[in-house]
Amino acid sequence: MTTTQFKAEVFQNQFLPQGSREVHAIMTIAAEGVAEVSAASGRDRLFGIICDISGSMQGEKIGAAKQAIIKLIQLIPEDTHFFVVTGDNTAKVLVPVVLATPQNKERAISLIRTIDANGTTVISNWLIQALAQFKKMPNAIRQALLLTDGQNDRNDDRPLLAALERCEGIFQCDCRGVGTDWKVGQLQQISSKLLGTTDIISDATGIEADFQEILGKALSKNISDVNLRLWTPQGARTLFCKQVSPDIVDLTARAKSIKPQVVDYPTGSWSKDESRDYHFCIEVQPGNMGDEMLAGRASLMCTLNGVETKITEAKILAVWTDDEAKSAKIDRRVAHYTGQADLAQSIQEGLEAQAQGNLEVATAKLGKAVQLAHQSGNEATAKLLRKVVEVEDAVTGTVRLKREVAKEDAMTLETRSTKTTRIPKSAQ
Repeated sequence: MTTTQFKAEVFQNQFLPQGSREVHAIMTIAAEGVAEVSAASGRDRLFGIICDISGSMQGEKIGAAKQAIIKLIQLIPEDTHFFVVTGDNTAKVLVPVVLATPQNKERAISLIRTIDANGTTVISNWLIQALAQFKKMPNAIRQALLLTDGQNDRNDDRPLLAALERCEGIFQCDCRGVGTDWKVGQLQQISSKLLGTTDIISDATGIEADFQEILGKALSKNISDVNLRLWTPQGARTLFCKQVSPDIVDLTARAKSIKPQVVDYPTGSWSKDESRDYHFCIEVQPGNMGDEMLAGRASLMCTLNGVETKITEAKILAVWTDDEAKSAKIDRRVAHYTGQADLAQSIQEGLEAQAQGNLEVATAKLGKAVQLAHQSGNEATAKLLRKVVEVEDAVTGTVRLKREVAKEDAMTLETRSTKTTRIPKSAQ
């Protein structure tokens, strides 16, 4: 059986002024000493590859994708299962679920070499075929990789939403867009719903390295079926629940009611030595001066072989006070991640305004983003911002839009805008 150690810690200013109703808290969860999954633990792994073979993939892209998939299959451990789905306007299970034995790998690679590119892009069909494969191993740790280079067919909007509803909770999916002809929002819609990541591969030559990195992370996952369970007192309601590190993922709409005052939020699979931060905002009935309330109790729940286990827990408190020095203080982690969320929103709104030709709004929003990145020490995002704006003063957020911006630079900034940085140790 998997041996797991998780540690949870809550950071907040529990002191509220008279009449205040909102309680904010950051919960840090760290996985420590998670044992490797083995056959004895009863947890298998299933890795699915979903590859775009529409007409736009012809040439260098499909050639690089085939080589990357071949390399990926060669690297899959023999105790892991895998499958391959190819898709255009339809979808085909090129390689059904098989164990990664040398013989099965050889057969799969032979089939990969026959792939050709043609047709249009209808991603809902691809996901439904992948779902059927993942359902063959319901107790496995299930991870998919989806590669595309183009925009999804506009007539697929509703079918895609329906497909995502069916896939949610069955498998996770990392999405990669190669080149610059795909839409960031479309892939983020998929990866967000399926608790994965989206990123850009600007040049086809980078597909292989990116695929190998995704496989490595997938193989490190050794505990799944994990939910963040939140209890709140009667009369309270959760305004939002967001993962805020390492990426911003809004989980609010995914709350699943367990019983009155108790909901579960999915967290996906975890690996050894992984740490994530979550931001709760709970609205409670205001108390009298000196009253103390348990505003929430957050637990991490794991289901293994049908048995649900609480693996860690932390309390969220509220204390009403007339001491302004106590109630006016904002917890540094709450302030930091609020700023990171504002940073992501400013980038997305700035790029959208720029695309629409509203340069004044774009300058203001991207300038605010530069300022927030500087304040939070998010140098990775600051570096991406400098590719789309000339920074005159990062402290004040004074910038000028660059006249010419490479499309891949703008898409990279948009794609990675939700990646956050932890609060600098000097500020803790």
